[in-house]
Amino acid sequence: NMSRIDLISPPQFELSAFKDPLAAVLQAADIACFQLRLKDAPDDVWKKAVSALMPLCAARDVAFILNDRADLVFETGADGVHIGRTDMPYAEARHMLGEKKIIGVSCYASKDAAMEAAAAGADYVAFGSVFPSSTKEDAPLVSPQVLEDWAQMATTPCVAIGGITAENCAPLVRAGVDFLAVIGAVWNHPTGPASGVKILQQAIENAKKEA
Repeated sequence: NMSRIDLISPPQFELSAFKDPLAAVLQAADIACFQLRLKDAPDDVWKKAVSALMPLCAARDVAFILNDRADLVFETGADGVHIGRTDMPYAEARHMLGEKKIIGVSCYASKDAAMEAAAAGADYVAFGSVFPSSTKEDAPLVSPQVLEDWAQMATTPCVAIGGITAENCAPLVRAGVDFLAVIGAVWNHPTGPASGVKILQQAIENAKKEA
């Protein structure tokens, strides 16, 4: 059981001011992948952000995933895409990107949707919200049972997202969740992002020992 951190960019950030905190966070913990989320940003903003941030991730062997924008994966050299319910269908994204790129699919609270995505060949499925979250206020909560069942029966890795912090992550780690997606727990941590991610990493390690 190896729960690792899936780091998602903050909802808003100034690119030049974000590079150093991102580098510090990547250095401070075991980050499996970084997902760039830029709500409604034009293509050139995406491209600038990828070219500025992807080298930091590549240097630490951290996968670089674009949220929603499968159409920009090849052009930017990103490792893959994360698609939600309102984005393109999985089959279309796979057809566009081929077998080598990572495609993750948001399945919200639905085990059926996750089974469908996994059967179709998704590289991972995401369940959320697992806790009440400031970024997704109206999202239905996922029952811990769904996560436990998935971890026990499925071979496709799962990501848990939504309100995850150092204080509440232990049950997810014990349930066998592969990746813990975090935003606020890192970027809004009162002692700063690098310190926040260290505290989270320590909580994950502690929970693994109890598992």
